[in-house]
Amino acid sequence: MSPPRSDRTAPAPARKVLGRLSLPERTFVMDALRTETVGGVLLLLAAVAALLWANIPPLRHSYETVSHLTLGPGALGLNLSVAHWAADGLLAVFFFVAGIELKRELVAGDLRDPKAAVLPVVAALCGMAVPALVYTLTAVTGGGSVQGWAVPTATDIAFALAVLAVIGTSLPSALRAFLLTLAVVDDLFAILIIAVFFTGHIDFAALGGAFAGLLVFWLLLRKGVRGWYVYVPLALVIWALMYNSGVHATIAGVAMGLMLRCTTHEGEQRSPGEHIEHLVRPLSAGLAVPLFALFSAGVPVAGGALLGVFTRPETLGVVLGLVVGKAVGIFGGTWLTARFTRASLSEDLEWADVFAVASLAGIGFTVSLLIGELAFEGDALLTDEVKAAVLCGSLIAAVCATVLLKIRNVRYRRLVEDEERDEDLDGVPDVYRQDEPAYHLRMAEIYDRKAAEHRRIAREMAAGGQGLAEVPGGAGEEGGRPA
Repeated sequence: MSPPRSDRTAPAPARKVLGRLSLPERTFVMDALRTETVGGVLLLLAAVAALLWANIPPLRHSYETVSHLTLGPGALGLNLSVAHWAADGLLAVFFFVAGIELKRELVAGDLRDPKAAVLPVVAALCGMAVPALVYTLTAVTGGGSVQGWAVPTATDIAFALAVLAVIGTSLPSALRAFLLTLAVVDDLFAILIIAVFFTGHIDFAALGGAFAGLLVFWLLLRKGVRGWYVYVPLALVIWALMYNSGVHATIAGVAMGLMLRCTTHEGEQRSPGEHIEHLVRPLSAGLAVPLFALFSAGVPVAGGALLGVFTRPETLGVVLGLVVGKAVGIFGGTWLTARFTRASLSEDLEWADVFAVASLAGIGFTVSLLIGELAFEGDALLTDEVKAAVLCGSLIAAVCATVLLKIRNVRYRRLVEDEERDEDLDGVPDVYRQDEPAYHLRMAEIYDRKAAEHRRIAREMAAGGQGLAEVPGGAGEEGGRPA
């Protein structure tokens, strides 16, 4: 008699939080992070140069002179200061790359799967909501302005990776990808915040012209028209119209980035979006963002100014938002998502690792400085104090993250070595070949050759030992035992 059939199906395996990336995703993430790390180091150097330039007495006046130097055609409404060009012009390139990253994540990356997208999206949202709440509570309690609630909501991925490069911490690819995805989602919501909350008077004619330009841009892409000489002039026109409309000009950059195709067609190794991102990312990370930092981070850092950062409610709210709000928000969002989706953390990691990365996300620089300028526009003193608060908060977050990551650095290094090991020398890490019989056959051949070599060496050593035993004077023996 056959046993009764159970109607119960086998339970689905638990989904892993921060598990191993797929090979294509890992390759893309590593390439992107490599460029961002180099750009982050340049960003760090630019920030230090700005602080020195703005605080050394003989140089301070020249910094202000260069920052306020105006350039551009006034007839087109583009007679802007150098600092303004950096914030509105160069950062449009940064947001263009951010738009491509977001589009790729949505159509070809981890965010295309709703189940996989829940974690970074919820973590990023909590990582923006909690800092905003911390700032607001601090400002209200101290009787300050709540206008800067959005300043501590942004994460600067380039600066965070620069910190990792400086402290020499090996971070597993899953944690690096989590940090990158957080920053991409973070950038998206930062763009929405800028568009919704920091847009004043709108010139609808200019805005309509910008939308018309974007439509032409989209139609040209859809028709497959190629040539930088077509798109670059059109992009400049769209940017100028967006700037004159009253909507922050960086919105034009992200809109054009989102229009690029990020899926591959037959015969393509890379999509047009990935190809353009590969070309433009070095320009963004190596030139646009460092120049923005050079003309935005130059704030007075005298003892009185630094003391004011921790006594004024607006600036204290920024510091607490970055240091406490980011860490608590991202960690809490990640833990709650895992808890309510019944997912389990990867066995290679611990929750302390998630908290360390959440602390690292408290480094808010580029977008935080930009929002600080927009939030307190017209109040130069408070703008500089908020910038100083961003620098202090980012520095404290970096130090906290460094300590937490250093504690686990030996474990991280071992995980990275396991991820990168390629014993069969086929160009693909071995962890991605474990389910392939051909890989194990290759490894068997490799070990057979190694075993044969060791047997040969052992026979030669044994033969050499017998020869030594016959040497007069007992050179081959000592006390009746082999020497």
